[in-house]
Amino acid sequence: MKQVKLENPVKSVGMKLFLMFFASILFFVLIVGMISYSVSKSVIKNKVAESSLQTVTQAGQKLDFLYQTFDETTLQIMLNKELQDLLDKLPNLDPSSYEALDVVRQLTDKLNVITFSNKSIKTLHLYRPDGKLIVITGSGGNTLSDNASNTDWFKKIIEGGGKVAWLDSKAKGYSSNSTNTFAVGRLMRNTLSNTTSAILVLELGNEILNKEIKGMSLGDDSKVVITSGSNKNIATLNPDELEKDAVIQLTKEQLDEEHGSFTTDDDHLVAYYKSNISGWNLVGDIPVSALVKDAKKIFNYTLLIALFAAVAAVLIGLFVARMIGRPLVNLRNLMQQGAKGKLTVRANYTTQDEIGQLGASFDTMMQQITTLVQQTSASAQQVFETATELTNSSKVTATAAREIAVATDEISNGAAGLATESEKGNELTQHIGMQMKNVIEANLEMGTAAADVQSSSEQGTKYMTELIGKTNLTEEMIRSMVDKVDNLKDSTRSIRKILDVLNNMTKQTNILSLNATIEAARAGAAGKGFMVVADEIRKLADQSRQSIDVVGQITETIQKEIDETVKVLSTATPIFQEQIQAVKEADTIFKQVTNHMGGFIQQLSTVSDSISTLEQSQVVLSDAMTNVSAVAEESLATSEEVASLSSEQLSISDGLVKLSDKLDLLSKSLNETLSKFEI
Repeated sequence: MKQVKLENPVKSVGMKLFLMFFASILFFVLIVGMISYSVSKSVIKNKVAESSLQTVTQAGQKLDFLYQTFDETTLQIMLNKELQDLLDKLPNLDPSSYEALDVVRQLTDKLNVITFSNKSIKTLHLYRPDGKLIVITGSGGNTLSDNASNTDWFKKIIEGGGKVAWLDSKAKGYSSNSTNTFAVGRLMRNTLSNTTSAILVLELGNEILNKEIKGMSLGDDSKVVITSGSNKNIATLNPDELEKDAVIQLTKEQLDEEHGSFTTDDDHLVAYYKSNISGWNLVGDIPVSALVKDAKKIFNYTLLIALFAAVAAVLIGLFVARMIGRPLVNLRNLMQQGAKGKLTVRANYTTQDEIGQLGASFDTMMQQITTLVQQTSASAQQVFETATELTNSSKVTATAAREIAVATDEISNGAAGLATESEKGNELTQHIGMQMKNVIEANLEMGTAAADVQSSSEQGTKYMTELIGKTNLTEEMIRSMVDKVDNLKDSTRSIRKILDVLNNMTKQTNILSLNATIEAARAGAAGKGFMVVADEIRKLADQSRQSIDVVGQITETIQKEIDETVKVLSTATPIFQEQIQAVKEADTIFKQVTNHMGGFIQQLSTVSDSISTLEQSQVVLSDAMTNVSAVAEESLATSEEVASLSSEQLSISDGLVKLSDKLDLLSKSLNETLSKFEI
């Protein structure tokens, strides 16, 4: 084939197509650029919203610290003991008296100290609970009214019930000489009686809040204000907006939230923070147009470039269609003539680009096809002769393939049965292995239990030995007790004898006292003294007899108790002997259990060794069965593969027979077809 070389790469169709594709891709890239612009705008908006919310939250927390300072200031004033004492005196004094004026003067001095020490405080008011002014200090000079009971802010302080009341900003202030102020109010309660002694109003300049919001910047054209719970302006850099409705009106749901951000209908990004101390809201407002104003230039440039790219793409498309379309249409017509059998057609293009190369290649192809048709006509006859021989050989091959397929099917069936049996054997060995593990675990548990039983029996033997010794000691003590009780019994008998002797002595004493009384009566007056002695001796003898009778009863009781004790001890002695015998027999049994458990542990050790050997054998058997199963499965797979190949060979052989028949027909058809070409 003739090779055509390009002298100038610019003239190549590839370069032209490249320029066309480049223009088209540029167009789509610009479309993607516009989409990226839209996405970037949304991302910038979201990021600025997060940043603004964080900035507003930090500034709000800083304001909370400032609010907390004012709250603590009012609390310190309320807890001032000297102020409480002066306020407690005031209701009991006549307002026109010197004492009342002196108290007011002292209050004024103390409050002046507070106002002068805190430059943030413009004026400080004290009112009676009924709204009448007590004292006012600071740069304000005097109040707008001597009675504030009907004002909204005074009622708000009363309704606060002792908590700090944050009063909205006023353009003219709460006193005649103050402007642009807000106030903090609190009930002055006595810490002991918890009664309200006065109303405190702390008037502060708005420049304190303006200073904080002036230092905040959320971006170009941004605006930061402080609003109340009713969406009234509390602090703003424009004094004319005080006491008016805020531009950004927060909804009830937003007022209940601690912080958040949203976009208004007029495309303003708003971030807000609610103070938990004052209840006021710090609101930041940024126009979205100010955020993305530089990005609009990108959007405009994108549209302009996209327009130029579209025009360029149309022009390039028309040029390529005109330059490439006509030669290709001519070449298509020539190819249609060649398809009809006219192999003498030629393109004869002279251009040096890919179209020219294509025409030269077409001419070369038609020349090659002409040569090929001539050679094919000669080969068709040879194919016809070869097809006849191939038909005979394929029939013989098909017969042999059928016989091989039958044999491989039988081998495959046998391998499948072997694989099934080996799989069952493998499962059986695995089951045996699991049972062996259970037996080993049970054997270990039996060994542990046997060791515990042996240890317990040895300990029981030790305890039984100690029990025998203690039982023998108890028996000896009981015997000793019996002996002592016998001795005690003998002692009580001796006591009875002594009591009998004393009883006889008492009787003799009574007789002697009776004789002495008789003799004293005979003696008359001379024997009266002796009669008194005899009477006392008789009384003493009676008392001795009574005491001896009591001792005798006690001794009799002791004698009975001793007899019963002897009987009990006599009954307990055989029981203790039987107990000793039972303990000795139990000790013998424990020793036998210890000996038997020792032998049982030795037998368990022997069984454990046998089980270990059996487990090793089972592992070897399991590995062998696994190998057999693997070999059987491999043999089955091989036999199935051979059967599949045999079937495939049989199918191929049958196909060869059919193909040889078709080849015969094709050769005849080829000869007929080649006769139609014009060479």
